[in-house]
Amino acid sequence: MEIPSRSRVPQVGSEAQLRTVLAGLSGVDAVGVSARAAKLATRSLKRETKRAALDLAISLVDLTTLEGADTPGHVAALCAKARRPDAGDATAPPVAAVCVYPDLVATARAHLVGSPVRVAAVATAFPAGRASLPVKLADVAEARAAGADEIDMVIDRGAFLSGRLGQVFEEIVAVKEACGPAHLKVILETGELATYDNVRRASWLAMLAGADFIKTSTGKVAVSATPPVALVMLEAVRDFAESTGQVVGVKLAGGIRSAKEALRYLVLANETAGSTWLEPRTFRFGASSLLTDLLLQRRSQRTGAYARREHVSVE
Repeated sequence: MEIPSRSRVPQVGSEAQLRTVLAGLSGVDAVGVSARAAKLATRSLKRETKRAALDLAISLVDLTTLEGADTPGHVAALCAKARRPDAGDATAPPVAAVCVYPDLVATARAHLVGSPVRVAAVATAFPAGRASLPVKLADVAEARAAGADEIDMVIDRGAFLSGRLGQVFEEIVAVKEACGPAHLKVILETGELATYDNVRRASWLAMLAGADFIKTSTGKVAVSATPPVALVMLEAVRDFAESTGQVVGVKLAGGIRSAKEALRYLVLANETAGSTWLEPRTFRFGASSLLTDLLLQRRSQRTGAYARREHVSVE
């Protein structure tokens, strides 16, 4: 897909202009959003369509390990899984990216040389986002210097909820500049934003500031991706594209563990934003355990029998 330039994106030169743009957004009908998300979840897929959708979902996964106990050995194994998700079936597509902390980017980069799998790094004082801007930019610089193709930053939710919208905007702009050619995914941590209206405003704020992706969650809070939140974010990227010509991706992360859930989200994306978004450049799942169930369901669709979990497990 060709991504248009940002020439039609509204110029926001002050916090007052930013507030004017965000104030012009329509409110979210919470009941309507929940009802539509629930209705789309009932859609069924025909057998051949489901097979294709499972392959697509695998190709959209950011295989993620973000634990304090992560080791170079674990990351190396994860990279091998990313390149060839199903050791017993070479037709299974590779995943989109491997996502790690900045200090493990070089390890991931070394094990993914020659593959289409990208290296993503969480940065900007992940997961809380509570640090000074120089510290956040140093975090990004470390990841970029080690070879990260993508940066997943997290906004300061305290600043956003306190109404310091200019601060959040300026930090995203600064991080985007620090990313250079790397794609920037902006994590909204939607479980802490309290309302769908806030999710819509945060989505637009991030896109106006230069986000290449908007992302639901860090996966470190109790409430992460949900269908209604995904719907609000997908509507936001659709409307932003219609208004500006700029296509921004959506990454759903946190709590998505089953193939059934992933396929429901693909239907949601297709029906809300359109098939244009259904590729790794514009849609991702941030997950680890999800890949295991996708592979189990894929084998079942092709053989008629379920494989044992340990045959395809990420662990």
